[in-house]
Amino acid sequence: MKRLFSVIVVALLLTGCASKAPPSYPENLCKIFKEKPTWHKAAKASRKRWGTPVQVMMAIMYQESSYRSDARPPQSYFLFLPMGRASTAYGYAQALDGTWDMYLDDAGGTFASRDDFEDAIDFIGWYTHKTRQKNKVSRWRADHLYLSYHEGWGGYTRGTYRKKKWLMNTSKRVNQRASEYGEQLRRCSL
Repeated sequence: MKRLFSVIVVALLLTGCASKAPPSYPENLCKIFKEKPTWHKAAKASRKRWGTPVQVMMAIMYQESSYRSDARPPQSYFLFLPMGRASTAYGYAQALDGTWDMYLDDAGGTFASRDDFEDAIDFIGWYTHKTRQKNKVSRWRADHLYLSYHEGWGGYTRGTYRKKKWLMNTSKRVNQRASEYGEQLRRCSL
């Protein structure tokens, strides 16, 4: 009986680890969703709830974490002593502590977790929905949604991104990826 219990526990742990692994082909949205059908279901649910196209949300997530559930900014060190991280960003969506708390309060996700894909994609949908309300950005403008995502609603309004050439280039890549993802999604059967 103990042996059976041990086998079940190990199998469950391995299944949990496998489901958190990044997709094998992150450049292709159809392959991502075929490999991880629960991600497709969660992305469609977020689109239905918040209105942001699936390909836009997925392009933002790819940019933020490369689909790593435990992504976070690198640790800084002084000599060999850890000095902390640049921000509190964590998880698939790289959501900051304060913004995540706003999401939990506003969207009713009491038990949501930043390292859970379903919760993270819903967070991105919520954030882009709020960006549309606050900054009047189209849900189809992945580049500007990403700029607001990175700079915050106030930073986007002030145009802080205009002085960051690297960020402008990154937003163009997010827009291009969203376009490619959209084209792939239109051609595949899921």
